Amino acid sequence: MTAPMPPAKAKKKSTDYKQGWAEAKVLMWRHRRTLAIGFVLMILSRAAGFVGPTSTKWLMDEVVGKKRFDLLLPLALAVGAASLVQAATSFGLSQVISVAGQRAITELRRKVHARLMRLPVSFFDNTQSGVLISRVMNDAEGIRNLIGTGIVQMIGGLLTAIVALAGLFWLNWQMTVATLGLLSIFGAGMAYAFKTLRPIFRERGAITAEVSGRLGQALGGARVVKIYTAEKREEKVFTVGANRLFRNIASTITGTSAIGALSTVIIGAIYVLLIVFGGRAIIAQQMTIGDLFMYVFFVALVAFPVVQMASIGTQFTEAFAGLDRIREIMQTPTEDEDDALHDRIPALNGEIAFDDVTFEYREGVPVLKHVTFTAPAGTTTALVGSSGSGKSTLISLIMAFARPQSGRILVDGRDLAGLRLRDYRANLGVVMQDNFLFDGTVLDNIAFSKPGATKDEVLAAARVAHCDDFVQQFPDGYETIVGERGVKLSGGQRQRVAIARAILSNPRVLILDEATSSLDSESEQQIKEGLRTLRSGRTTFVIAHRLSTIQSANQILVLEHGEIVERGTHHELLRLNGRYKQLYDTQYQMELDQFINPGEEIARQT
Repeated sequence: MTAPMPPAKAKKKSTDYKQGWAEAKVLMWRHRRTLAIGFVLMILSRAAGFVGPTSTKWLMDEVVGKKRFDLLLPLALAVGAASLVQAATSFGLSQVISVAGQRAITELRRKVHARLMRLPVSFFDNTQSGVLISRVMNDAEGIRNLIGTGIVQMIGGLLTAIVALAGLFWLNWQMTVATLGLLSIFGAGMAYAFKTLRPIFRERGAITAEVSGRLGQALGGARVVKIYTAEKREEKVFTVGANRLFRNIASTITGTSAIGALSTVIIGAIYVLLIVFGGRAIIAQQMTIGDLFMYVFFVALVAFPVVQMASIGTQFTEAFAGLDRIREIMQTPTEDEDDALHDRIPALNGEIAFDDVTFEYREGVPVLKHVTFTAPAGTTTALVGSSGSGKSTLISLIMAFARPQSGRILVDGRDLAGLRLRDYRANLGVVMQDNFLFDGTVLDNIAFSKPGATKDEVLAAARVAHCDDFVQQFPDGYETIVGERGVKLSGGQRQRVAIARAILSNPRVLILDEATSSLDSESEQQIKEGLRTLRSGRTTFVIAHRLSTIQSANQILVLEHGEIVERGTHHELLRLNGRYKQLYDTQYQMELDQFINPGEEIARQT
C-alpha cells in the first residue's frame, strides 16, 4: 500500500487585483498618519540624493575646468550634509514605516486567527492545518509591502525618475529620447516577465502550504509512521512535494535571471549610447564634461527606480495573492455570525430534546434518520450501538458542531438554532475518547476550561479525577510539561486530565465519549466515583462500548443505521431480549473468555 499523496493540484485561480487594491487602500488609510510621515522623510531623502549628481557638474566644469578651487570645500560640505540628511531620513523611514508594516501584519494575523477560530468544525475537517497556518503566518506577511517600505519606495522611485528625467531632457533631449527607447524595451520585457511570474508566485504559496501541512501530519503521527515502518513512504511523499516546490522556485529563478540578463544588456547599450552621443556632443561643444558626468548620474537615477519599482511590483503581486487567500477565509461564514440576533441564555437547566432530527454529511446519505428523544435535565442518557450507527454524530449535533438538515434540537424547550452559541457552549463539558492536550503543564491543561481559576480549584478538580495518583510521582508535579498533544502522558493519564478539565468547568451538560476507554480496570474503578459525582445534577450523554459502565443510566438509546431501535433502562432493555441484549451478551462472553483464559483469547483475536 502506498502512502497517501498530496492533494491534486487545484485549478489555478486568478488574483483579483481590483479587490486587492480596494483592500490595500483601506489598509493604507488606516495607517495614513504613519505613511504621511514616511512620505515626508522619503521626499527629503530623495531630494538630498540629487545633491551628489548635481555637484559633479560644478566639480568638473568649475573646479577642474576653470580652476575655481575656492568652490571645492563648499561642494564637499554640501555633499557631506546631503549624505547626513539621507542617512537620517533613511533611518527614520525604516523605523517609522517598517514598524507600521509589522504592526499591520500583526493586526491582520490576529484578525485572520480570530476569524478562523469562529469557523465551523466542518471547515477544519476539510482543510489541512498546514494550509491554515500558512494563511495566518505567511500570507499576512505580504502586506508589509503595502503598508511598509514597498509603497513608499515605489512612489519615491517614481518621483525621483520624473525629476531626473526632466534634468536629462534639459541636458540633452536627443540623447534622452534614445535612452528612453532602450529603457522602454527594458520595461516591456519586465512587464511580460512579471505577468508570467505572477501565477507562479501564487502557486508557490499553495504548494508550500500543502507540503507544510503534510510535514506537520507526519511529525505529529511519528509513532504511527514508525510502527508501520513508513519512513521511506513519508520520505517519498515529502520528496514529491519538495520537488514541486523546487520546480516552482526554479522557474521563477529562470524568469528573474532573464530579467537580470536583459537589464545588463540594456545598461550596456546605454553606456554605448552615452559614449558615442555624449562624446560627440562634447566635441561639438553642445555639452560640457560636467554635463556628461551629471547626465550619467541622472540616467542611473531614472534606471534604478525603474528596476526597483519592478521588484516592488513582484512584491505587490505576492501581497495581493496573499490577500486573495486571506479573503477566502474572511468571507467564509462563521458559526456564530448571527449570534447577535439570537436569544441569550441567562441560565440553563439542561433539558435536551431531539425532535424528528435528520442529518447527513453527504446529500442523500442520511447518518441520522428522524431521531426523537428527550433527555430531562439532570439525567444520564447513554448511547450504544454498532460502529457507524450515528452515536458520535448525535453527540456532534448536541455540541452544535453541525446543524440538522431537518427537525429541531431543543434546549430547555428553545430551538438550539435560535440560541447564542457562545452562551450555550459555556454550559458544556466534554471528555472525548481521544483527548487533546496542549503542550503546556498539567496545571495549565486542567485550568484551560475555566480561565482565572485558582490553583486550589484546579487541584480540587484534579483530586476528584484521581490525577494526584500519577502527578505526584513527577519531579515537577503539576508543573510537568505534557508535550504536544499530551504525548508524555499515557492514554489513561491524558484521560484523567481531561476529566479534571471537565470537572473544573462545572458544566450543565456533560458529554462523555468513551471517557474510561484508556483506563485499566483499577483506574476505572478509582474514577467511577469521580464521574458519578460529576454527573450528579447534570444532563449527561455517555457513549460507551463497555455496557457495564452505563447500567445506572436513566435511559439507554440503542442506535442502528442512524435510527433509535430501542430505548429504556438497562434492565428494561435486557427484558426486551432485542439488540441491546445481543450486544450485552456478546460483550459479557468476551470479558468472561478474557478472564478465564486471556492468552487464548488474545491469540484467537489475532
